[in-house]
Amino acid sequence: MSASLTSRIPAQVRTVTAGITVALSPVALAVPIAFDGTPYLLFLVALVLPFFGLRRWPWVVLGVQFAELLLVAVASVPGADANLRYVQMMTMDLVVATITARVRPRVSIPAAVLTFAAQLTVSAVKDPGNTSSVATSIGLLMITMWLTGTAIRLRRQYRDAQREQAEIQAVQAERLRIARELHDMIAHSIGVIAFQAGMGGRVIDTQPAEARNALRAIEETSRDTLAGLRRMLTALRRDDPVPAAVGLADLDGLVARSRQAGVKVDIEWRGDRRPLLPDIDLSAFRIIQEAVTNVVRHAGTSRCDVLIDQRDEEVLIEVTDEGRGGSEGAGYGIPGMRERVALLDGDFSAGPRPEGGFKVSARIPVPMGVR
Repeated sequence: MSASLTSRIPAQVRTVTAGITVALSPVALAVPIAFDGTPYLLFLVALVLPFFGLRRWPWVVLGVQFAELLLVAVASVPGADANLRYVQMMTMDLVVATITARVRPRVSIPAAVLTFAAQLTVSAVKDPGNTSSVATSIGLLMITMWLTGTAIRLRRQYRDAQREQAEIQAVQAERLRIARELHDMIAHSIGVIAFQAGMGGRVIDTQPAEARNALRAIEETSRDTLAGLRRMLTALRRDDPVPAAVGLADLDGLVARSRQAGVKVDIEWRGDRRPLLPDIDLSAFRIIQEAVTNVVRHAGTSRCDVLIDQRDEEVLIEVTDEGRGGSEGAGYGIPGMRERVALLDGDFSAGPRPEGGFKVSARIPVPMGVR
């Protein structure tokens, strides 16, 4: 019976049915013994019936089989003293293998030894002239079944460990993704706010209009950042995916905020401006945003150039400036950009230019199915 079919049966019905089949097994074996009939059919039925309860009660099934083994040993069952008795022992070994696959060796080994001893005792009583060869056969079969059960248990443990490790890695990856989103979202906004606050403080007495513009820019940037944080935190509370609503279509807003911070951003598009996959679109925007933020905060220049080249097989991004240059720094910006590109199997580089200034370059491959 298939798993999909049995799953349609109520659990209580399955449990009661399994209990009845286990209880009927000794009865099916006792009937031919009591009436001295040919036991082949009922004997086989008696061996099969306990397996309906094996999944729920393996120890109970093993106990029933012990009782049936003793019943066969003390009673004269026509036709069951040879081959059918060995079949009965094989079914006991299968139960031992099932138990071994579920419990630790300190429990399964005594069960296997006790079962082997009972089988060997019955064989010695029923066939005393062939004890040595029978003991070897029974022992090898028991060892094989125990090793099989152990292999299944170890494989299950390994699979569970892999699943647990995958869950841990997924949580860590999600934490890193959220950290990158928070960094990229807040770092750019704080850079703009800091610049506007400094400028407003310098001109508040001499140029009140410019100071008001600076305060207005601070208010708008703060509101946008708070709205983004609110969306992210709401998604986290609801256990939803963190929204990734921004992309290259939001570059106009980035350019406007950067201009308010005193840096003019010139964007050059090449190739066909086709829609990108959400993760590529988000990463491309965040890379440009972080690079422009670094220009605002560190470059000491009033402009930078952004090149976006959408090709059939890849997207190229370059952000260059003519500022003071310098090294990559010890912050999280450039490592975060490098991680984003690496997750998309792309290439990333960042560093001073020989002619002066700084350059950030990223190449993100586009999957064939979306070209």
